[in-house]
Amino acid sequence: MPQVLTLLSLAASAAAPIELAEAAQTVAAVAPQGGGFDIIKLVLGASLPVKLVMGLLLAASLMSWTIILGKRSILERSKKRANEFEERFWSGGDLAALFKEVSAPGKESEGLAGIFEAGFREFARLRSRRTMDPRIMVEGAQRAMRAAAGREVDRLEKDLEFLANVGSISPYIGLFGTVWGIMIAFMDLSTAKTATIATVAPPISEALIATAMGLFAAIPAVWAFNRFSNLVERLNVRFDAFQEEFSSILQRQAHVEDNH
Repeated sequence: MPQVLTLLSLAASAAAPIELAEAAQTVAAVAPQGGGFDIIKLVLGASLPVKLVMGLLLAASLMSWTIILGKRSILERSKKRANEFEERFWSGGDLAALFKEVSAPGKESEGLAGIFEAGFREFARLRSRRTMDPRIMVEGAQRAMRAAAGREVDRLEKDLEFLANVGSISPYIGLFGTVWGIMIAFMDLSTAKTATIATVAPPISEALIATAMGLFAAIPAVWAFNRFSNLVERLNVRFDAFQEEFSSILQRQAHVEDNH
């Protein structure tokens, strides 16, 4: 009996190195050469539905960055022009001269300049009717300014909805690609004779790339949407404040002319 136990112990000792060698070969097969992480190989090796999901997320990300860069330039320009116009407006110059300046042919009026032009133009049109009541003149100018401000806010908010949709939907699209890829991996595993890490890891890694791409598309879009929405809201507050202040100026001017 002691001899039998000794033989079993020797057999187990001999089998252990063989099992360790097989495990090392499995890990080597899974791990990329040189310790790198070949994303392109994983993407190209993914199934067709997962590739379509990745392509959709890549297109959404590219469109988001195009909008982000363009919208950043537009909002910075709008803020700069608003500062310049307010400085010019409150410098104490003649409003009629300022109106001729902002409404000159070939000059594009936007932001505060566009609101001022719309309000002053309507005020001047109504003022040309000598019998017009001052209150009606001011109300007409206010309506024109509100319409111009609404168009300006719509222009600034353009494409922000797309960023919001990308930020909210992309993670779920990526998750769908991951679930589909893992499902295919387990279906292939069910038909395999042996289940090892080498057979499971590559398809699961390919599927997880879809989730990573979904987050890659969503995070910048969400940040940009929140950032740009805040900037647009600040500009809108400035538009409202300017309308109130300019309306007071027009009201005083209308009453002065009416008294004369």
